[in-house]
Amino acid sequence: IIVAFPDEATAFAAGEALVLLQKKYLIEMEDVVVVTRAHDGKVKLNQSVNLVTGGAIGGGLWGPLIGLLFLNPIAGAAVGAGAGAIAGKFSDMGIDDDFLRDVGHSLDKGGAAVGVLVRKMTPDKVLEDLEPFREKGRVIHTSLSHEAEANLRKFLERVPPLHFPADQLGGGRE
Repeated sequence: IIVAFPDEATAFAAGEALVLLQKKYLIEMEDVVVVTRAHDGKVKLNQSVNLVTGGAIGGGLWGPLIGLLFLNPIAGAAVGAGAGAIAGKFSDMGIDDDFLRDVGHSLDKGGAAVGVLVRKMTPDKVLEDLEPFREKGRVIHTSLSHEAEANLRKFLERVPPLHFPADQLGGGRE
């Protein structure tokens, strides 16, 4: 699910709200990313998990164990941390980064979007907790069913009321 917001603050707040919902076990996410487009047009992906750091930590933990096999745990830790950092740098988990960069270039300058890869969730409770974001976003992309996508759009998107049939055609009223 990719939802655009008019500013970075709202997008980051929505991302944080999703992380809190995961801590409450109301949603299970594989990935959540905040995509920002600066006023100069540069796109930045703000990953929920820093893969380089995670890889280095994992390698640093496994390295000494492997180093013990060769009677040099210090060298094993250094090699393990380096190998883990390299593996983290080149692994792409979750939502495809190239797709997210394309989304970022489609945003207004100064705008942002939240991309989330959901495994499972309790929709009614999730929407209830996301009430502060009602009518503040615009759905860009989903792989949800038509019905679920329509419900999400109804919740997130502000649709101006049409009071007169002529409003739909751009005028014609007296």
